[in-house]
Amino acid sequence: MTFVKFNQAPAVKSFGGLVEDIFNNANKFLKDDYQTNDFYGAYPPVNITENKESYQVDLLVPGLNKEDFKISLENKILTISAEKVAEAKDENQKQLRREFSFRSFKRSFTLNEQVDAEKIQAKYENGVLKLQLAKKEKVQDAAKAIVVE
Repeated sequence: MTFVKFNQAPAVKSFGGLVEDIFNNANKFLKDDYQTNDFYGAYPPVNITENKESYQVDLLVPGLNKEDFKISLENKILTISAEKVAEAKDENQKQLRREFSFRSFKRSFTLNEQVDAEKIQAKYENGVLKLQLAKKEKVQDAAKAIVVE
């Protein structure tokens, strides 16, 4: 099974471009670094495992409801996305600190011919979206005796 990631990392800069960013705008350079929370908020981490019967795709996406997810398969491309609307502010409360927020994400994977599109299942529990991608059953031709003439 082949999985291809789309839009996974910021554009790659040349060494000179990185040095220029560091000296001209250090705060911007550090903010845009792929190791910030912004990167992982926009691209949730994924684990992919395989056994004889299926592939298992697990995405770490806490704070969502199962209704927030949109999963589609078109032209062998499995797309998983979610969007959560920001909570309405309570006029009677003053926000003192906000370290987490809800963001949208979109991850796409190219599937190979072994995946049975009719048997894909998804389950969301404990902040992990689990997709079970069943493999097609291999149909072997019946044994046939060939007569030598």
